[in-house]
Amino acid sequence: QVQLVESGGGLVQAGGSLRLSCAASGRTFASYHMGWFRQAPGKEREFVAAISRSGGSTEYTNSVKGRFAISRDNAKNTLYLQMNSLKPDDTAVYYCAVDLWGGLYLHRAYSAYGYWGQGTQVTVSS
Repeated sequence: QVQLVESGGGLVQAGGSLRLSCAASGRTFASYHMGWFRQAPGKEREFVAAISRSGGSTEYTNSVKGRFAISRDNAKNTLYLQMNSLKPDDTAVYYCAVDLWGGLYLHRAYSAYGYWGQGTQVTVSS
């Protein structure tokens, strides 16, 4: 079992930055690939970014490439999402989750993930 707690969300103007954190309980954090998802009102939860166990590999959805950066600190059991050049379309609840499929590759499918956190709200004003 892994428990995840997101933080760092808030209200920011377009063009601004936020850094989300996801604190994980337990001693198995480093054994999992991890991901960030987001869900806007009335929309399905969508993949944002994923990172490998060591942090050496990352993937991003096209709409955030070049603006967002996923990272992790396994010594602190913490996952991060640095979000720059924020746009109103980035407004959503952001969730971190564990990639339960594991293996060699990173996954984008919602069904690959579990142990979801409670989410943190990000609101970008125009």
